Amino acid sequence: MLALSHFNCSAIPLLPQISNDCGEKVEARVAVEELTQYGNLTLLQPTTSGVIVVILSMTLGIISNIVALFILVNAYSLQRRRTKATFLLFATSLVVTDFIGHLVPGALVLRLYLSGGVHPDDFNSSDSMCEFLGGSMVFFGLCPLFMGCAMAAERCLGVTRPLLHSSLVTKTRTKICLSVIWLAALCVALLPCLKLGSYTYQDPGTWCFIKVLSDTAEVDVAFMALFSGLGLTSLTVSLVCNTISGLKLVLTRLRRKPGSHHSAKSHDIEMVVQLVGIMVTSCICWSPLLIFGLMSVIRSYTGSIGEDLSSYKTLMVLGVRLATWNQILDPWVYILLRRTVLRKIYLITKCQASLRTNTVGRWDQSFPSLKKNQVDEV
Repeated sequence: MLALSHFNCSAIPLLPQISNDCGEKVEARVAVEELTQYGNLTLLQPTTSGVIVVILSMTLGIISNIVALFILVNAYSLQRRRTKATFLLFATSLVVTDFIGHLVPGALVLRLYLSGGVHPDDFNSSDSMCEFLGGSMVFFGLCPLFMGCAMAAERCLGVTRPLLHSSLVTKTRTKICLSVIWLAALCVALLPCLKLGSYTYQDPGTWCFIKVLSDTAEVDVAFMALFSGLGLTSLTVSLVCNTISGLKLVLTRLRRKPGSHHSAKSHDIEMVVQLVGIMVTSCICWSPLLIFGLMSVIRSYTGSIGEDLSSYKTLMVLGVRLATWNQILDPWVYILLRRTVLRKIYLITKCQASLRTNTVGRWDQSFPSLKKNQVDEV
């Protein structure tokens, strides 16, 4: 991620014992490299590959969210069932949040890459841009987790208690719930404004997050514990609710009498399958950052991180990269796990199974006839 910056004559006065002449660039370069190896001089420059990766990631995320948003808005306008409309309202809000959460922090990270990043000596400092970037990451990190939890709870109520669901869940209350989710995430993100935690630049100086690796205080531990606790709790509730919904649908399917009407349940199956996809994606993408961040801040505060500091920096970078992929993969859950796509997959699988059965049947039928012909010849 880091590289030596371009060297010129202005750097030579730093090395009077080696060269006082601008023509001796070779010796000066060797000296600079030696000092860099010993850690006495660090010059930053973003690599071209890093910038390309950021641009490609942003482009892919924007396209994916726009396609998913178009599908959801079109489905919402054609939907007449209230339970499905409520789910689509949640899903559309989640995609819009993912889109903004991918665009805004991504643009700020790209700006830091292009500007050369922040020097390691300034990692513990913070400015308005770092505060905004760190707050954006916390806000747009909690919102999808909260929404996934709310969607799972809503579907669990709809599958297990449909009458209670129809009397409690309305579009107005759904909008109020979404507003509460956004407000709660915003309040958590703004806690550093009340001196209840802080945001700092993180290695390699191209992103900001909660202070977890050095000079941590009690408020930093509490802030990170709150962020991780809320995120992990949301994932746990989603897991429990989706498991209950899935088991209920399976039991209903097994108890269904042959020839009975079950088209109404196909909507529930589609929604639960999509929720399971959202939950699995969120667990894979967000759990590492939530767990690594909590481990880092605890070890940093107790002073036991020691020589493992570089390892924890690597884990944090890995965690945030996985977290950014959540906003890219979420839209594909709605694109690929729609009822029409699932039906086509089911029909293709059924067709393949029928072909195998027919092939085995033809082979079984051919062997007896072959044996009969042999007997007749004898």
